[in-house]
Amino acid sequence: MSSIYKTFASGDKTSTRTLLHEAIPLTGSIVSGTYGTNNIKNFAHGMFQSVYDYPYLSSSANHIFDLSVGVSTTQTNTGLTISSQRSKKNNIYAQMAQVLMGFDASGDTLNFDEDGDISGGGTKLNECVFLNFSRLLTKDEVQKGTFELELDVHETHVASTQPFTNRIKVQDISGSSGFFVNSPAGEYGVLYANTAASVSGNPLIVGEASVGIETGLPPCGLIFYQAGVVVLSGSVFNRSTDASTATNGILVDALIANNTQVGVDMLSTDATSAGFDLAMTGSEISSSADAVRHRIYNVQFNNTIELNSTVYFCRAKHNEFNYSANKTYLSGSQIRVKNQESDIPVSYITSIGLYSADGTLLGIAKTSEPIKKTPNEEYIFRVRVDY
Repeated sequence: MSSIYKTFASGDKTSTRTLLHEAIPLTGSIVSGTYGTNNIKNFAHGMFQSVYDYPYLSSSANHIFDLSVGVSTTQTNTGLTISSQRSKKNNIYAQMAQVLMGFDASGDTLNFDEDGDISGGGTKLNECVFLNFSRLLTKDEVQKGTFELELDVHETHVASTQPFTNRIKVQDISGSSGFFVNSPAGEYGVLYANTAASVSGNPLIVGEASVGIETGLPPCGLIFYQAGVVVLSGSVFNRSTDASTATNGILVDALIANNTQVGVDMLSTDATSAGFDLAMTGSEISSSADAVRHRIYNVQFNNTIELNSTVYFCRAKHNEFNYSANKTYLSGSQIRVKNQESDIPVSYITSIGLYSADGTLLGIAKTSEPIKKTPNEEYIFRVRVDY
């Protein structure tokens, strides 16, 4: 082992940042019932539902996401009377809003905003579905512009007879360039609704009453990249008030968060129900979560792993490291690798040690094979430390 310690010059160390991405596909068959209810866990508190990729009692099960619904205490729909788990739905909304949106100057919780312009007012999302993806899937964050969620929005969705025939695709279309940074939880983007599939002869129409400036499509929720949370407006399950377009498919139109549209509810065939309102009134959170989950056709996104690295350039000049302090290097005071006295000294580099200022060994990098070093060669070894 060498007894020579060499200090790095100012240009011999640099830092890099690499973003690695994984594709995460979550098919609806897993989410909506491949294992029946064995991979769906409801809790005694009744405030959210956990979804696993395998029966949750199995040691092989991985947590995918949590699903819940919430309603703001400031919603202005006078016709919305919550009779089931009102306080819990209010608490879910308040907790998510506090963490993801923060507070205004007076200390009041900010509601979720349809277009992300918190200071500019605009339409608020007062009745929401929350999908909180596990850190196992999202890693450091969801890659911007990759999130897609396909939902069946047919008024009488039955998986066996109408398997996802009327679908909308909720997309993070402008996320790579149009995200916001005014959230205490990090960066977030606006989700937009687009047509994914329709019943033959009854096309699924995406309304134009409330179009996104950047995409020409109606906004229908928010995605928080670092938190791994999707906030979906309950209005995606509402029928348009426009009688000329209110055909057999459920339409996303104005997406008014107060649910003033009159449409067919996702949980009922009652044509007088007001869209997502029924889920917000008479249904428990677990029942609403079931209804949403059964309508999920597909979820996919890319996650992001931020890999930080420090690269050290270790230089062995021609007159350095040509000898070894290893006791086996000598035999009878003679260098073993020299056959004749006139031969040049030879050593073999097998390891590079990184030491602290006080000489404490911090790490060792190994070469794939011994590297011959003589006064006729100079080497630069590139050592990368990832963290």
